[in-house]
Amino acid sequence: MSQIAKDFGIDEAMKALGLEASNHGTSTGNNSFGSGEEIISSSPVDGAEIAKVSTTTQEDYEKVMKAAGNAFKQWRTMPAPQRGEVVRQFGEELRRLKEPLGKLVSYEMGKSYQEGLGEVQEMIDICDFAVGLSRQLHGLTMHSERPGHRMYEQYHSLGIVGIISAFNFPVAVWAWNTALAWVCGDVCIWKPSEKTPLCGVACQNIIAKVLKDNDLPEGISCLINGDYKVGEMMTTDKRIPLVSATGSTRMGKIVAAKVGERLGKSLLELGGNNAIIVTPDADIKMTVIGAVFGAVGTAGQRCTSTRRLIIHESMYDKVKNAVVDAYKQLKIGNPLDENNHVGPLIDTDAVAGYNNAREQVVKQGGKLIVEGGVLEGAGYESGCYVKPAIAEAENHMEIVQHETFAPVLYLLKYSGDVENAIDIQNDVAQGLSSAIMTNNLREAERFLSVAGSDCGIANVNIGTSGAEIGGAFGGEKDTGGGRESGSDAWKVYMRRQTNTINYTTDLPLAQGIKFDL
Repeated sequence: MSQIAKDFGIDEAMKALGLEASNHGTSTGNNSFGSGEEIISSSPVDGAEIAKVSTTTQEDYEKVMKAAGNAFKQWRTMPAPQRGEVVRQFGEELRRLKEPLGKLVSYEMGKSYQEGLGEVQEMIDICDFAVGLSRQLHGLTMHSERPGHRMYEQYHSLGIVGIISAFNFPVAVWAWNTALAWVCGDVCIWKPSEKTPLCGVACQNIIAKVLKDNDLPEGISCLINGDYKVGEMMTTDKRIPLVSATGSTRMGKIVAAKVGERLGKSLLELGGNNAIIVTPDADIKMTVIGAVFGAVGTAGQRCTSTRRLIIHESMYDKVKNAVVDAYKQLKIGNPLDENNHVGPLIDTDAVAGYNNAREQVVKQGGKLIVEGGVLEGAGYESGCYVKPAIAEAENHMEIVQHETFAPVLYLLKYSGDVENAIDIQNDVAQGLSSAIMTNNLREAERFLSVAGSDCGIANVNIGTSGAEIGGAFGGEKDTGGGRESGSDAWKVYMRRQTNTINYTTDLPLAQGIKFDL
């Protein structure tokens, strides 16, 4: 354990989460039997090794599938409110362990401690949402065209749900999926990112205790670890009717093809290239807060991070100067220290992507106005700390058209009315999150209209980053079209069934067809 980890109580946090042992692996609740090669969990905060995690072999995977399949037979027959009670208890355990889990998220992933705590709070919130949902899995009743008949729809448990999550939200996105899937009567198999495997083991330990306390089968929640090859075990497995995958667009296209080939269902949460439009009627102070947090929060490693700032020419210099001045105040360093605003990137590969974006924007005709760069020296030994950069650019540039998972913000200028800004915003392949800063009601409503933002999330006078669990989360186009979390996102975890009951002594056919014997 490194000195930074000791100073900030990471060892105590790991003990509280049941992570005293140095080796962890594939798990179905209480049992861990991973027998594959080890991967090392290292912290981008200081480069120190945290633990070794054993990966999942095909033999391990088959044991997991057997446990999950057997558990599903019991879990699906429990009344949904009873399943909701189990999820409620899970939420209570998360409340109890919010601080240690938040610290682990911060240390293993590199986001600020406050963001780590916020991520665990999202888990708690989705559990609360799911508990209420467990009494509201409603179908519809409709009138039949045939006398003496009743028609209705109902929703049934789907089966085994596979979850593939990304490093940037190592616990919350899993909870978004699994809390809803559980109350719907599904069981889950989770492959966390190989860059943040220990967070997955910690969550599995928490739910394992809840399942044990309720005398429920451990296969309701299963964990597998490893790289894309382990993920392929799920995407090609016909026993898994739904695969929920979060990550890059490139990864999502592979998952969609594999799952679609076997006629399975996929829920995809992929890349974003999110923009804030700043109109002449924008509040500058609010704009700066939204843009800066959106661009540098989690070191630009959110799928909802602000990548583009589309500013009206009449406000351009004013907004540019205000944002540049705000960047001068940013403190970069150990994310466990709450005085710092920006922590490290996840690894040196991410640093290489950041450097490439800065180089390419200049080669393609842009101009760096906040140059950025990699930080070195005391406190930055991991090699993962970078300074957020700002570039003046054009939307058509290839580098601007792609998502860079790092704190690089592109300033774009527009003229004329808000329609021109919306056209610029929509002129990228991705369609996740969007925002407009304006006090003009007509501009706001135009932005939210059918001819406005083409993103799954469209905000007025708040930034692109962050979301509440009550609304469905997801995006269009290359973002994948999936929806997680609130609203009616639960329906993807269930199968819909239409039922017709004839309570007469006759058998009339639909559409008035006659078939007499």
